[in-house]
Amino acid sequence: MVRIRLTTDSFLSTMTILPKAACAACLIVSTAASAQSGSERNLPLWELGLGAAALSTPSYPGADERESRLLVFPNIVYRGEVLRADRSGVNARLFRSERVELDVGFAGALPSDSDDVDERSGMPDLGPLVEFGPRLKIRLADLGERRRLRAEIPLRAVIEARGGLHGRGYTFEPRLAYEMAGERGVWTLEGNVSAVWGDRRINRHFYEVAPQYATASRPAYAADGGLLATRLGLFGSRRIDADLRVFGYVRFESYQGAANRDSPLHVKDSGVSGGVGVMWTFKRSSRPASGREPVDPAGM
Repeated sequence: MVRIRLTTDSFLSTMTILPKAACAACLIVSTAASAQSGSERNLPLWELGLGAAALSTPSYPGADERESRLLVFPNIVYRGEVLRADRSGVNARLFRSERVELDVGFAGALPSDSDDVDERSGMPDLGPLVEFGPRLKIRLADLGERRRLRAEIPLRAVIEARGGLHGRGYTFEPRLAYEMAGERGVWTLEGNVSAVWGDRRINRHFYEVAPQYATASRPAYAADGGLLATRLGLFGSRRIDADLRVFGYVRFESYQGAANRDSPLHVKDSGVSGGVGVMWTFKRSSRPASGREPVDPAGM
């Protein structure tokens, strides 16, 4: 069977153009159990819970300042035959093959107050961003012992929500990811490497200095499309018991070779993001996802 899937992506493996995508912190956990193998027939049809995460990340790619947030978010899981909301996203299962999958994914980014960033002082704030678009996932190799290698090829439109909705161009981020999981999903680990390209509009959003905002220390600058960053990330999680799971991530970004390193707003050639968090499930369905067998929460 093949499927087309509408999904909200995980922060680590699919949260893209901004390292400060903390507004989707609830999606950090979406890879926490995505590497589990085997049937879902012993998993509950639905689960409800809460999560919390502490995050630290650069204000935007190439910024010297950082953003740190402590967030609390809902953790909702639904494992229907067609409609699904689980740790791999919100999706409608329509298209999937043994090794290739196509979905439409979403990501987001928090706004940034320009007065908190020295290089952007006096310039318009960076509003919250929403990204959406198709993503092709290819399972390259099954390496045994719950290990696999996959490639992802996403293309996303970017919308800024500030005084209305405004198109901010497109991003493209091919990614190679290596996944590992313990027996019955007790722990998961993912390492990935990717490169992010943006068209001229999204690069202008971050790096352009219009003449009216030019100063003696911040000359006018016209941004070009091209490479935004290359990334190396690591994400891991561990189940403490049937109801509690902890997780963490770290991501290194290099801006060497980026298209707009000459911008006065581009002041660093690398950046590091990181975070830790916890998920707690307090209620789950007694009906299993398959509708056939009783639920064993300890088997999740």
